[in-house]
This record gives sequence, structure tokens and C-alpha cells, in this order.
Amino acid sequence: MMTFLFAVLVGLLTGILSGFGIGGGSLLMLWLTCIMHVPQLQAAGTNLLYFLACAPPALYSHWKNGLIDPKAACLCIAAGIPLSIAGCFFAAHLNLSLIRRGFGLLLLWIGFRELFTKQ
Repeated sequence: MMTFLFAVLVGLLTGILSGFGIGGGSLLMLWLTCIMHVPQLQAAGTNLLYFLACAPPALYSHWKNGLIDPKAACLCIAAGIPLSIAGCFFAAHLNLSLIRRGFGLLLLWIGFRELFTKQ
């Protein structure tokens, strides 16, 4: 029971961070893979479902506060949909350890960038 409550607390905290645009999904991936020992693919699928729950309220809040550039959003959506579909098909043919290493490097790069970039 305590593990369940702690998992809910982690989900709540990473959801709040996601709403602020801090990268709660990345933190959730680290939590799932490093602490809970969830396999990488299962953690990625869980993260996608988590994103579906966290994204709409964050999107509404950012839209309401005028923080979204409609032209940039349309360009990102137009490029993101076909490229993410292509990426899924491409990733299905890659070695899983290569995907894991690449994702780890991506998380490190994002972390260092967040730590050492002045706003």
C-alpha cells in the first residue's frame, strides 16, 4: 500500500513539473527505469499514457496565458506527426541497446543544458 501511495506521489510531482514545462516525463522515465526497474519499452509506453493525461491541462493553461505561438505550433505539429510515425517504424528495426544508450545520452544532454544554460 505504501509503494502505491509513493508511486502516486511521484506521478503527482512529475505531473506538476510537466505542467511547468520542466520535463516531468523525463523524470518519470528515470523513476520507472532506475528505481522501479521497469523495462525501457514498458516505461516508454507508460510515459506516453502519462503524457496524454498531463498534456491537455498544461496546453490549456499555456494557451490561456498567451504562451503559445500558433504559427510555430502548427509547423511543429505538421512536422512532428509524420516524423514521429517514421521514427516509430525506424526504431522497430534498431537494436534495443542502441535505443537505450541514445535515450540515456539525450537525457544527459538535456540535464546538462538545463543546469548550465543561463536564462
